[in-house]
Amino acid sequence: MYRVTLPALGTFDAWRDAARRLLSHGVPPDGVLWQRDGAGGGDLFAADAPPDTVGPQKVATTRTLLSTAQSVICHRDGQAPALLYQALHRHQSDRRAMANPADPLTRKLMRLQKEIGRDIHKMHAFVRFRELPASGPRRRFGAWFEPDHAIVEIATPFFARRFADMDWTIATPQGVARFQDSTLDFHPPGPPPDLPDDASEGLWQTYFAHIFNPARIHLKAMRSEMPLKYWKNMPETRLIPDMLAAAESRVAEMRAAMPSQPPARSARILNRLATPEPSQTPATMGAARAAAAQCRRCGLREAATQTVWGAGDAAAALMIVGEQPGDAEDLAGRPFVGPAGQVLDAAMTEAATGPCWRTNAVKHFKFKPRGKRRIHQPPTQGEIDHCRWWLDLERDMIKPRVTVALGASAAYALTGNAAPLAPRRGGIEPARDGGPVVITWHPSYVLRLDDAAATTARTQMVADLRRAQAMLQAAG
Repeated sequence: MYRVTLPALGTFDAWRDAARRLLSHGVPPDGVLWQRDGAGGGDLFAADAPPDTVGPQKVATTRTLLSTAQSVICHRDGQAPALLYQALHRHQSDRRAMANPADPLTRKLMRLQKEIGRDIHKMHAFVRFRELPASGPRRRFGAWFEPDHAIVEIATPFFARRFADMDWTIATPQGVARFQDSTLDFHPPGPPPDLPDDASEGLWQTYFAHIFNPARIHLKAMRSEMPLKYWKNMPETRLIPDMLAAAESRVAEMRAAMPSQPPARSARILNRLATPEPSQTPATMGAARAAAAQCRRCGLREAATQTVWGAGDAAAALMIVGEQPGDAEDLAGRPFVGPAGQVLDAAMTEAATGPCWRTNAVKHFKFKPRGKRRIHQPPTQGEIDHCRWWLDLERDMIKPRVTVALGASAAYALTGNAAPLAPRRGGIEPARDGGPVVITWHPSYVLRLDDAAATTARTQMVADLRRAQAMLQAAG
């Protein structure tokens, strides 16, 4: 049995060096007792110091694993060093273990890392500096902060980058970070410093009081994001009790000051947002496409490039309905031209389906921006209900004898049934406006599966398309 005592400062470097030496000698996780300096206590059995030299076995790691270790080693959980060593030991024989989110050890390490991330975020948000006397050209500041974990070494480089033009000290119960003459170093903890009053706090309190919105008070959320333990070191929190006490009267004043009549321009805006009424129902497919291009029944049009109307043979007896346009469809203005459309085309060719009309339950692309990419977001039932007016109009013009619903959104739009799709796949259900609806997978679902599952799902989709085609042929 080996015993490793980790220092309060430089903990990660000490753990990494000890772990590498132990692993290079093939020491298993249950052969190491990890403890922190000053933690107290002992062990019933004698324990040796870890080897001083590197052993014959090569130790492999990854940048992701080291990044996780650098965070988790700061956690106050006494088992954190042992858990990290267990993960590193297992990585030598199973390089994919840490990539499995269902693994119990991985889940626990991710939980600890997430708690460290939250603690770092709180430190970056709630540290409040006070100015100290300075003898040189650089201004000096000091702060006291009480994190939940020993994050002073991993969290304070943020302040060095942000406040590089001044000297500062951040003291915590676990250690002290000092930035002086552009050099950041760390020192053992001491008592809370005696920080003087800061004249700039009055200006900050005035700003905080003016941006306070009494109509948006949510006490539970406020205490969750700004726990009470930090209040004593934040000058603005002294104002909160009085602001909360006056909140109701301030909201009443705001409500009384609101205009009682809408401005004249509101009528023009409402008229522009109006959607076609039944008396204005388009009579032709071209008129319907033009009217849908101006639709604002929901908010999806505001971010989408354009309305994507259906396409295909308007005299066809088969209608295929998907969920909504994707990124490629939104740019092209035509349905099923992207990767999912390619999967559908191949399945229809294999199933030998005849002419059809292809459209979507929702006519605009719903997405979430992520960098330069637009990530698909499924429409809500409310958005599907708003857009069903257009789908019903298409169906009234096409008059299909058989309809294929691709995915849960299309199935809900056509049948009104929001039950899970898997047990319904391959079945036939009545449409809201009459006629049979064959339920099958959406091609994008097939694209998300791994090879074996995708092959099965695609085979099922082809079988469902063949069934729809057989129903048409049987009906003559």
